[in-house]
Amino acid sequence: MSDTPSDIEREIEEARERLAGTIDQLLYRSHPKTIIGREVAQVKAYYVDVETGEPRTDNILKTVGGVVGVIALIATIRTITRTR
Repeated sequence: MSDTPSDIEREIEEARERLAGTIDQLLYRSHPKTIIGREVAQVKAYYVDVETGEPRTDNILKTVGGVVGVIALIATIRTITRTR
């Protein structure tokens, strides 16, 4: 570390610039549009292979099976509760 005032001022200015850059990155990452875009890309990557562009049928079938199962469960519960 240097002890001259000009060196200290330079170090302070460099630290300010780094902090400003960090704050800009944090603001960008925490912006709602950025978060939504990141989440949408993640969901798309789950259902479509990013490299080939082909659908991932195994993941699609898992999701469809889960939705059908939930609908069947709700229908069964409604049927049971209506008969009582």
